[in-house]
Amino acid sequence: MPVFRLNKELLFPPVELSEKNGLLALGGDLSPERLILAYSQGIFPWFSEDEPILWWSPDPRLVIFPPKVHVSRSMRRVLRREFFQVTYDRSFREVITACREMRHREGTWITGEMIEAYCRLHESGLAHSVEVWRAGELAGGLYGVSLGACFFGESMFARVNDASKVALITLARALQARDFQLLDCQVDSSHLQSLGAELVPRELFLKTVAAALQQTTRQGSWADWE
Repeated sequence: MPVFRLNKELLFPPVELSEKNGLLALGGDLSPERLILAYSQGIFPWFSEDEPILWWSPDPRLVIFPPKVHVSRSMRRVLRREFFQVTYDRSFREVITACREMRHREGTWITGEMIEAYCRLHESGLAHSVEVWRAGELAGGLYGVSLGACFFGESMFARVNDASKVALITLARALQARDFQLLDCQVDSSHLQSLGAELVPRELFLKTVAAALQQTTRQGSWADWE
């Protein structure tokens, strides 16, 4: 099946026309408007520095339903000890840059263009970061995009053992408390499955997103979630 080439027009082809691996289209741009449209239709950008912008909608989709986040005994002990401090939206650029650095040696999709695009979304109150601190230093974190009652996770990192797990578990609990329906993890990962992520058919994922987008987006800083 052909991959669609996007132009300046703000639209995407139906996700059902994607290739077997989930690749749907190439080209276009990373404007806030296009990114918001993409996420609302179950599509996300993922490409390396030497590629055009590539847009994906895999089937099945890896997700965490917030009430189902898995917290192991060892992680319960870590959380009870309050070894880490968790904040929201305090250091978005530092988090996304750290995610890029952690993956640079194996190739990263977090290009300079991507960093600037998501920082613009953060400034508009739609992209958010979770920071995990240890002794005043950034130990780990994650970032993603929030629309309606969905959080579309993009990437996470850890400089200290368990820091990224703390970020994800704390976020999932916060999302559950605020009636979010979905934490999107995009593609299969055994690490994320150990934290409660599960593969669901794309059709179910899209129906869940459509329903969750009926709720009002919590736009603006999430610093008061701490």
